[in-house]
Amino acid sequence: MHKSGFVNIVGNPNVGKSTLMNALVGERISIITSKAQTTRHRILGIVNGEDFQIVYSDTPGVLKPNYRLQESMLNFSRSALTDADVLVYVTDIYDSYEKNADFVDKVNNNPAPLILVINKIDLMDQERLEILVKKWEQLIPRAEIFPISAIEKFNIEPLFNRIKELLPDSPPFFDKDQLTDKPARFFVTEIIREKILLNYDKEIPYSVEVEVEQFKEEDNLIRINAVIYAERDSQKGIIIGHGGKSLKKVGSEARKDMELFFEKKVFLELFVKVEKDWRNKERKLRDFGYQIE
Repeated sequence: MHKSGFVNIVGNPNVGKSTLMNALVGERISIITSKAQTTRHRILGIVNGEDFQIVYSDTPGVLKPNYRLQESMLNFSRSALTDADVLVYVTDIYDSYEKNADFVDKVNNNPAPLILVINKIDLMDQERLEILVKKWEQLIPRAEIFPISAIEKFNIEPLFNRIKELLPDSPPFFDKDQLTDKPARFFVTEIIREKILLNYDKEIPYSVEVEVEQFKEEDNLIRINAVIYAERDSQKGIIIGHGGKSLKKVGSEARKDMELFFEKKVFLELFVKVEKDWRNKERKLRDFGYQIE
């Protein structure tokens, strides 16, 4: 019998959802940085076996929205509650139930089998961990609890095996050689966005979006032109840097990662444009692939 299902990963920002999905999928599907709100879209990572297909879904962290962009991010997280065959709620040793009690209540009342993952346990002693597990057992009694370290890949295999057991009997939803539902261009924008998150401080990483204008694949080379959109002229100047130095660094780091990801040489050209207040413009958000209600 073949098992197949959607396993949706939800939780607060910065608890390690993307790191966990990449550990479960075995590929670098979701960008990971130490900054909150890294994931802006719902990203699928597909794991295939002879008799199973697990469709993992990484979602943006749950937050109180201040922009239309963040409303869209919250929509991605909420939609993950409606179509889950297995729900994985990720918390960590610093996280608290109170931070988003409304969302946790929705998770608790969801009919799908529920696994609660406590991440980053490599940073905690056994005694404190036992207290934390007992606390979550009281808060969400129906959840199966898995203490893990996603970054150290500790306890990932038992978690993977349990998820597989909980899948319903079903034929596969995607081709067996498919790794994700996203096109190649999407991963180009994510890789560039990750480098921006790593190289710039304060508001810059949250004020930019990336759009691929050209993606041309040749036999031994991929030619890519991409635009980084900033909200203000001052941000554009910071992104480019003195003599174009900062932008060159982002481009160089992004190109190296793209070559690893696509297993091909990449020629990357980056441009910076200003789109004032794009985070609140419905048309622009739709152009960038966000869900707007």
